[in-house]
Amino acid sequence: MATVQQQARALGDPTRHALFRQIAASDEPVDVSELTERFSLNHNAIRQHLAKLVAAGLVVEGRAPASGPGRPRLVYRVDPRADGRWGVTGPYERLSRLLVEILRTGRSPEEVGRRAADEFRVASPSGDAVTDVSAAMARQGFDPEVRAVRGGTEIVLQACPFETAASAHRDTVCSLHLGIAEGLADGTPAVVDELVAYDPRRAGCRIRLRPPREDESPRGKLTLRGRTAKR
Repeated sequence: MATVQQQARALGDPTRHALFRQIAASDEPVDVSELTERFSLNHNAIRQHLAKLVAAGLVVEGRAPASGPGRPRLVYRVDPRADGRWGVTGPYERLSRLLVEILRTGRSPEEVGRRAADEFRVASPSGDAVTDVSAAMARQGFDPEVRAVRGGTEIVLQACPFETAASAHRDTVCSLHLGIAEGLADGTPAVVDELVAYDPRRAGCRIRLRPPREDESPRGKLTLRGRTAKR
């Protein structure tokens, strides 16, 4: 993990800082061509700045879904672990607000998560529950992968941005994210059937979605699998 000093040096360049702010302001990952057009710089200059932001742990590089022949284009988004001091909300800042809401209201973690779902929703939902839940989880840093399974779909969360907190209080943290997923799926032709939570240090948790049944409650169940590994 990059240090604060490394991040500060990376953002010390005015152009690089402006690139970071532009990526942070976007609801979707952006590619080099978008940034090139925005900043009137050549592709190589943009790539060099992006490489420094990635190395500093401020920006994450990924690939867009394939849309034709050739390799999918590289896209960039703010690293969910980026500290709030740089003007973006980090995962633990978001988590702390939800935990305060649990204490303030006495509501269950699942209910607080469900009520907070709009904060995590993408700005332009596609209308497809799986796509939108997956996109929201990606924005939080869960690195989701969608898989078709018998009777529905599951979203495999290949990283946990709340590893430390979830290791100590899996039931609370995972219940919050079960509720967020339920809220994101609310009003769509899908329900969250279950969140299967594994050791957060190993990740691989699964959000399972399926078509709704008549007159059922849109609430899923939380299943904790395995023991949290000791440090």
